[in-house]
Amino acid sequence: MSISAPFLSSTMDIEESWIDYNGHLNMAYYNVLFDRCADEAFALMGMGPDYAASRRLTVYTAEVHVCYVRELHLGDRVQVTFQLVDHDEKRLRSYQEIRHVDGWLAATSETLTLHIDMGGPKVAPFPADILEKVEAMGTAHRVLPMPERAGRSIGIRRKA
Repeated sequence: MSISAPFLSSTMDIEESWIDYNGHLNMAYYNVLFDRCADEAFALMGMGPDYAASRRLTVYTAEVHVCYVRELHLGDRVQVTFQLVDHDEKRLRSYQEIRHVDGWLAATSETLTLHIDMGGPKVAPFPADILEKVEAMGTAHRVLPMPERAGRSIGIRRKA
């Protein structure tokens, strides 16, 4: 399994129905772009739709922090990165960036994802074959620096 660092999604187009009354990409659809990239990365680690159907195991999002950096508009084309910044036997912590094909940053997302046994549903350890692929991606991504925007929290800064 060849793993790029970070993982890079296929190129995606902004869809007309995603544009809001302000004339730019509605905030919800940034998450659609992040999710589509994550699905590609999860499939690379063996956790695609077939995994859920055949093994009754899947992943659920537990927490997300999105930062909107620059507006996207109809006609824009983007790619999304996926960097596995941490994991254990049941969880994945990832960082993603949406970049316009011209290279500028549109948004970032940090996500905590849980591995789920759909029979519960309940949080469950990754099977050995999947954990091996998760660890391979983790090793490939460990050479990357921790993203500056990772680990952010929301607050209102007050002047002293």
